[in-house]
Amino acid sequence: MRIRSDSFEHRGPLPAEFAAGQVGADGVGFAPNRNPHLAWDRVPEGTRSFALLCLDPDAPTVAGMAGQPGIEIPSEQPRTIFCHWAMADIPADVRTIAAGSCSNGVVPHGKPTPAGPPFARQGLNDYTGWFASDRDMAGDWYGYDGAFPPPNDLRLHRYFFRVFALDVATLDLPARFTGADLLGAMHGHVLAEAAIYATYSLHPDVQG
Repeated sequence: MRIRSDSFEHRGPLPAEFAAGQVGADGVGFAPNRNPHLAWDRVPEGTRSFALLCLDPDAPTVAGMAGQPGIEIPSEQPRTIFCHWAMADIPADVRTIAAGSCSNGVVPHGKPTPAGPPFARQGLNDYTGWFASDRDMAGDWYGYDGAFPPPNDLRLHRYFFRVFALDVATLDLPARFTGADLLGAMHGHVLAEAAIYATYSLHPDVQG
C-alpha cells in the first residue's frame, strides 16, 4: 500500500497552513489548523475498512518545560507520542481525504462533531489532556488538530500520517476512543500499512 500528500513532501516541512500553531508578527499563536490532503492506493484484497492515525513521536516528557521563558527543551530529553488524529471505520472505497475537509481552524474546547468520510468515526486527540486544566480550551478534542510543538523545543518534531487497511468493516471501540484504543482494537486485523511524515518546529534555530 502507498500513501502520498499534495500538502507536503515526505520528510519535508509541514506548511503552517496544516499546523495548529505558528510564529507570527505578534509571536506564537494559532495557525489555520487545516488537515492536509492524503491519498492512498495499492490496497490489498480483502480490505473492508481503513484506520488513520497522525502521531508525533517527539513530544517532550517534561511538559512543565513547554513554553517557559529562559528555558530550552534539550533535543536529547526522552520523548513520548502525542496523537493528533485518530479515525476508524473509514469505508473501504475511500482513497482520498481532501485538504481542509476534516479540520479548518482551531476550535476552543475541541470539535464535538468533526467532519470526515461518511460512516467513519473520529476519536479524541491528545489536546484533550493537554488543555484539560485550561478553562478557556478544556474539552473533548475530536478529529484532527495539527502541530503545535513547544516554541522552546530544540528537537525537530515529526508528524507521521499512518493509514491501515483492515479486514473488518468496524472496530470495537468506545465512543470516546483514543489513538491508543485504536491501535489496540486494530491488533490482528491489519492487512497493510502505509506511512508518510512531515516535520515542524516553532524554534527559530531549528530547521525543518
